[in-house]
Amino acid sequence: MNSEFQRFAVSSRFRPFPKSFSLRKKVPWWYQILDPRSKFIAKWNRTFLYACLFALFLDPLYFYFPITGDKACMQTDIVLGVFVTFSRTVADLFFLFHMVLKFRTAYVNPKSRVYGRKELITDPHQIATRYLKSDFIIDLLATLPLPQIVVWFVIPALKNSTAAHVNHTLSLIVLSQYIPRLFQIFPLQRRILKTSGLIAKTALAGALYNLGFYMLASHVLGASWYVTSIQRQYECWRITCKKEMNKTHSPSCNPKFLDCAILGDREREAWFRRTRVLTDCDALNDKNKFQFGMFADAFTDHVSSSRFFQKYFYCLWWGLKNLSSYGQNLQTSTYSGETLFSSFICISGLILFAHLIGNMQNYLQSSTARLEEWRLKQKDTEEWMNHRQLPPELQERVRRFVQYKWLATRGVDEEAILRSLPLDLRRQIQRHLCLDIVRRVPYFGQMDDQLLDAICERLVSSLNVKDTYIVREGDPVKEMLFIIRGQVESSTTDGGRSGFFNSITLKPGDFCGEELLTWALMATSSLNLPSSTRTVKTLTELEAFALRAEDLKFVASQFKRLHSKKLQHAFRYYSHQWRAWGACFIQAAWRRYRKRQLAMELLEKENVYTNMMDQEDYEEIGVEEISSHIQNLGATVLASKFAANTKKGAFRKVTIAESNLKMPKMFKPTEPDFSRFQED
Repeated sequence: MNSEFQRFAVSSRFRPFPKSFSLRKKVPWWYQILDPRSKFIAKWNRTFLYACLFALFLDPLYFYFPITGDKACMQTDIVLGVFVTFSRTVADLFFLFHMVLKFRTAYVNPKSRVYGRKELITDPHQIATRYLKSDFIIDLLATLPLPQIVVWFVIPALKNSTAAHVNHTLSLIVLSQYIPRLFQIFPLQRRILKTSGLIAKTALAGALYNLGFYMLASHVLGASWYVTSIQRQYECWRITCKKEMNKTHSPSCNPKFLDCAILGDREREAWFRRTRVLTDCDALNDKNKFQFGMFADAFTDHVSSSRFFQKYFYCLWWGLKNLSSYGQNLQTSTYSGETLFSSFICISGLILFAHLIGNMQNYLQSSTARLEEWRLKQKDTEEWMNHRQLPPELQERVRRFVQYKWLATRGVDEEAILRSLPLDLRRQIQRHLCLDIVRRVPYFGQMDDQLLDAICERLVSSLNVKDTYIVREGDPVKEMLFIIRGQVESSTTDGGRSGFFNSITLKPGDFCGEELLTWALMATSSLNLPSSTRTVKTLTELEAFALRAEDLKFVASQFKRLHSKKLQHAFRYYSHQWRAWGACFIQAAWRRYRKRQLAMELLEKENVYTNMMDQEDYEEIGVEEISSHIQNLGATVLASKFAANTKKGAFRKVTIAESNLKMPKMFKPTEPDFSRFQED
């Protein structure tokens, strides 16, 4: 079993692992080679960046270990030491895991970049060799837990170790290890930018990220100022103690007295009662020969003897103040180290402040760039309208449209973004944006998904403000509109005939421009676009999707499903043009029927009246007068003929009046010839 494992380990050094997922599942995780472009590596790089920033914040806390007081001695803060040691150990584990990942992460062959192939090197031996020759030393120096080892193992093992030794040694180690940890961030940022394109996803996050670096520099500067102040005071104590190490001063000073570990020693208590350490090293006493310079604030404000949080925030404020003012308010002494430290503050403040202002300006400008672009465009529009002397009404409509377009799109050109995407991705986005809206149109709700996808793929956004004429009656129809938001008035006068007017209100889910669909379905349609039978005017701000004539013609020619009888009947049913024609046709037929019925009722009433008159005449004439009436038979026949002619004249008058009151007919909408297409 061991021999097989060794053969597998040896062979895996010289051959790359298979890239297929099914085969890589059989390989143990500790033998897998990671792709530098994978999601795991991208997430880990971002996580490790935050870990590095946390470690850079944590290391300067070691400078707050030494504590001084009014007993002229120095000691170490044990509670702070435990907390910082534990946090530092957790951060070191991230650095260690990052080194392990670098041994198992493939890299791009530099020779393959010439031809654009970017071939990955997956051989573990080559990966390890490359890493050992490049970044291994810096990563190792940044990962070693040197402060923990020195504080808790090395210094306690020494016999004559004091708090001053701990302070000097720890400061040197932290500063020497802080530099490689700082330089690890720059290549890490480049890798994140190469894989994801950005570090901060929003402008505000980018501004806060750069501000965090500036605050980190203030934190490091304040901690360095504090530990240097402690060392400066200890130097004053040491000089005064050295003066008292003679036979004339009793008891003589011992350097161990400056350590608080022997604070209860009798000899030290006797020395402390007679020493001049406190008076000669008092920063408030201007007569002292020892100059504290820029470190005097640490003792005049009792910073060194304060609690940790009070001490920390004071030092942070000191670093931020002097970094922002380039150290102009510092009062330095002739001490060379203090002068160099002040010069370093001035140069660092100048560079970091310029870097902060520049980056924050870029991030903040990126969030307001479109707003400034819109303002410039609005200004150019105003100048152009004034130059062309447009009427105030037109100027107000132009302003409303520009403002409405900005509120709806925020200056983003959706068509340009969609054109830059691949076809399949563009189709999926259009389907997500338009499919539900198109299905709300009853006519398109009966189509299959393939036809709807073809229609959604060619829809474009259309914006209009209130009181805008989208198309007028008689103008060529160039596009169909599917309403998303807003209301539209669609009216017609049937070609300008007097006495005819039809108007409807279109709401979200409705469509207009159906003449274009009839034109597109015709097999022998000409290049001339159809004329609009209606006038379409917006009642409110309108947001819609438009389907252009050429796109609709392409869809109609590619999909025979659009020619089915079922869709034809659905189109006639939901078309407002066909509805208006059908309503007018039914109304005209009903009025003709009512007029004909009224004429027939009038005729029946006249017949009844005539019969009643004849019956009364016969009753008045007696039997004796029958012979005389026979003689007047000729006159009666003439009277009956006159009455008949009178009835015919009345009926003819009703017919003429009906013909004069007839409504003008509305022409039936044109309809394509579907006979050459078979039903689905």
